[in-house]
This record gives sequence, C-alpha cells and structure tokens, in this order.
Amino acid sequence: MSDTKGEEQVKGAANAAANTPNQPLFDLLKEGQSVWYDNIARGLIKDGSIQKLIDESGVRGVTSNPTIFEKAISAGDDYDAQIKELIATTSSADEVFAQLAITDIGNTADLFRPVYDSSNGGDGFVSIEVSPTLANDTAGTIRDAHYFYETINRPNVMIKIPATPEGLPAITEVIGAGINVNVTLIFSLEAYKDVANAYIAGLEKLDANGGDLSKVASVASFFVSRVDTLVDKLLDGKIAEADDAKKAELEALKGKAGIANSKLAYELFQGIFGSERFQKLAAKGAKPQRVLWASTSTKNPKYRDVMYVEELIGPETVDTMPPATVIAFGDHGVVARTVDKDVDQAHAAIDALEANGISMKAVTDQLLAEGVKSFSESFAKMLEGVEGKRLKLQKELEVAR
Repeated sequence: MSDTKGEEQVKGAANAAANTPNQPLFDLLKEGQSVWYDNIARGLIKDGSIQKLIDESGVRGVTSNPTIFEKAISAGDDYDAQIKELIATTSSADEVFAQLAITDIGNTADLFRPVYDSSNGGDGFVSIEVSPTLANDTAGTIRDAHYFYETINRPNVMIKIPATPEGLPAITEVIGAGINVNVTLIFSLEAYKDVANAYIAGLEKLDANGGDLSKVASVASFFVSRVDTLVDKLLDGKIAEADDAKKAELEALKGKAGIANSKLAYELFQGIFGSERFQKLAAKGAKPQRVLWASTSTKNPKYRDVMYVEELIGPETVDTMPPATVIAFGDHGVVARTVDKDVDQAHAAIDALEANGISMKAVTDQLLAEGVKSFSESFAKMLEGVEGKRLKLQKELEVAR
C-alpha cells in the first residue's frame, strides 16, 4: 500500500468526513458549485477512501495530472501486479502508464457514476490528461483524446486538453465528436474567451452532425493561486525599490491578482453563455462550459488557507481542491455567493497592477509556458518511475522462473 503524503492527506480528508459533518462542503452545492478532488491513487480506490469522500464530503468529481500519477505509481506496490501482467505484452513505459491510468480512471468513474446519473450528466466526472508532450500538437491531442475516451468507455470521463494555441482547434474537434473536455492551464482572460468560443464551436459542429448536445460536457480550468505567486514576487521587487508612500500602495495589491483575474473570467462566462449564440444551443440541450477553479490551495502562509475557495463561490462553477484544502474548507470554510460580488473592485485591482508596471499578459504568458513545461517534466519523471519499476519487476519475474 502506498504511503505518499498525498494519500495520507486523502485518508485524512476521508476520516475527517467520517467524524465531522463537513457542512461547508455540502453547502457549496446549494450555491451552484461542485467540489472535485485533485488526487487519485489506486490504493484510495481500493480501500474506500474515495467512496467515503463522495458520501460524506460531497465530492462530485476527480481530476488527475502526471504529478499525481507519478506519486501514486512510484511509491508502494499497488500497481505492481498489473505491471507484471503488462510486461508480457508491453515494452514501453508510455504503454504501461496508459494502461495503469485507464484502469484507475475507469474504476474511479464507476464510483462517480451514481453522481453522474443523478445529476443528469451534470457532474460525476473523472478527468484524464492527454500526454503533456502533445501540448503543441493538435493532431496528436485529438488522437489521444479519442483513444482514452473510447478505451475507458465511460460517459463520465473528461479528457484534459491544455489551452495552448494548438489545443484550441483540438478542443473544437473533440467536443464536435461528442467527447467531454476539461480544458486546463487557463491563466488569461483572452485565453478563457478563446476556450469558451472553441467549446461553442465544437457544440455547433456536433449539432450540425446530428449529435445530442445534452450528452457532452466541458469545464474551463482557470488557475488562481499561481497568479498571486508570480504577481506578489513582482510586487516585492517593486516594493524594495519604492519610497514609503509607494510601498503601502504596492503592499495593498498583494494577494489580489488571482481572485480579481478569476472574477473577471466569471464575468466573461456570464456574457458568453448568456449570449444569443449559446442560447440557441442551450435550447437544444447544450450545457454551459462551467468555470473550474484550479490551483486553489493557498501557497502563501500569510493568507487565509481557504481564501481561494471562499472568494469564488457561485453558480455553474467547480472547485478542484487538493486534500489539504478539502480538510480545511470542511472545517472552517464560509459559504456565500461571492464570485460575482465586488467585480468593480476586481477591475480596479487589475488596473492598478497595470498602472504600476505589472503586465497581466506577461504574467499569464509566463505562467502558461511554465505550466506546459512543468507538466511535461512531471510526465517524463513519471515515465522514468514506471520504467524503473517495470525493469525491477521484470528481473524479479526472470529470477522466479
């Protein structure tokens, strides 16, 4: 059994769910927000931890990424039996990982199927990512999306596609084929608009081909706390060089960018999905592409540990939380509709940053580049771990013979 920190946190969240009412987590749904879990591991599926989070914390979906799988597969022996089976027919780490991930995602999707059914396909999704090495490869992304969706063969699976320039046409094509998509690595308002329009174009394509619009769903994963991490660093550089009067003005802007940027994205969401273009599709059963708040754990210990959840609560949203955030919000989170409150202040905060020489375009361009690089590196590290374990188990099998 794996004993990674992530798994221990999941079990901690599951145990907390068993011992406390976790009312704030359930109350989020009353405001139109779903909690998705940002973690997956085979041991947590097998020992009932994920089911407990569904039953007792109101978790309504799961997201995964290469870092999460790397931690799950490399530690412990939960995956060893399947890897041994695959050794006879599979020679590459890529193929081994794909089969391991397909098994976990399929089994997790089965756990969430009752949520999917009871919400009429509105929730209960489990996300799997196309290879991060395909971030700049439209055709490869489309190929991977079809492969994972058709192989896993569950209606409540979402394929994660990054919001890169090459990812946008892939989103339209994949949605047009009736495949659920979780668009990830969205940082800027321009990228968000492009993603929403790519989704709507995909729905229009599906409709033109006679597809059932009510059967496809999508979320736009908009990253929050990473924006503050970078902007606060830039502000610190300016504060170090400012006079006393300016220092106070700059200090007041710290910890504001992430939430402000997100509220402006939600403002765009309301306009785009309230438009005549989308409403024509909605009349045929199309669902709006919900905004999913990603990177909602608090990186700066000076900030309230649940602030990125509390400030972005509202209808047609998803919050994907890591284990520690689920525990914290279940313990002391305050639930109220906030995502469309104080939007004028959000605009003012972004304007003030721009006026002080911090370009949000430069910030979000850097974060996208870093995100693609980080996911690719995590994927490579994960494949190294899989290959190391595959070779180790292969030697054990040869010795046993």
